Amino acid sequence: MVRRIASQVHQQVSRLMRGKYIKEQPVWYQAVLEYPPLPLPPKAPPVRTQYDQEVKPVHPAHPKSYDPKAQPIVYLEDKIRRQFFRDHPFEAFRPITLVENGGIEEPHPIQGATWTRLRQRGRNPTPEDTVQFTRNLYEHHRKPLSEAYATAVAQFRAIRSERDIATKFAVMEAEYLGAIFAKGEIEHSFDKEKRGLATFERREEFDEGVIAARKRWKAVVEKTEGLQGWSKGQEYVRLWKAGVRPTYAPRLTKPLEQEPALPEGNVKILFQAAPAR
Repeated sequence: MVRRIASQVHQQVSRLMRGKYIKEQPVWYQAVLEYPPLPLPPKAPPVRTQYDQEVKPVHPAHPKSYDPKAQPIVYLEDKIRRQFFRDHPFEAFRPITLVENGGIEEPHPIQGATWTRLRQRGRNPTPEDTVQFTRNLYEHHRKPLSEAYATAVAQFRAIRSERDIATKFAVMEAEYLGAIFAKGEIEHSFDKEKRGLATFERREEFDEGVIAARKRWKAVVEKTEGLQGWSKGQEYVRLWKAGVRPTYAPRLTKPLEQEPALPEGNVKILFQAAPAR
């Protein structure tokens, strides 16, 4: 069966049943007749304005057939913003507040033909101010888009560099007068890295196995009299020929001292006192 639109399936099945192509009625046929699908909207969509869509050249000699696909929504600010962050990628890392107030913020009073310089909206412009200033120059001052973008970016860089230099000198002046600033996140991360590197140098000292080995084994060096150098075995051979037995470990070679034996009377006393205990 040819592919049909949802609202025409039951009509096609009715025609096939009348032509004896479908002998048994489908299970869903009566349900679809009682609750038919919704009709589709008209094919021609409403006319859109050219404000939020990209302008394409029209060729009347070759008319294009109707395209039912949705047209892309394009704003001029999106193109400017995309180019701005492509030229200034680190501006995306600057922290901004996302807290919203109870109402919509009112538009800035300086706009339109009166907005000729970016500094009119403050000494710390944001990337969004630069985008809006570019659009303002393009729409209200009749400048080409490339020229308007270059003018806005040049003023943005000049104001931002001026603010950075003023901030650095203010910090230097405050430190000279005795001000102490708290550490930031970068300084805290550097301190953590230094503490971590210090533990690598002393890892063996904190090793439990090394500490236990130091406590369990201890070298006992006995001082010996006589020659302290190495005779290459000559002294050993001389003593061996002389019949002198070497005493490298005197504690092992000395005989054990016998403890004095107890008298028999004391032994009997001990055996007799044991049951009473």
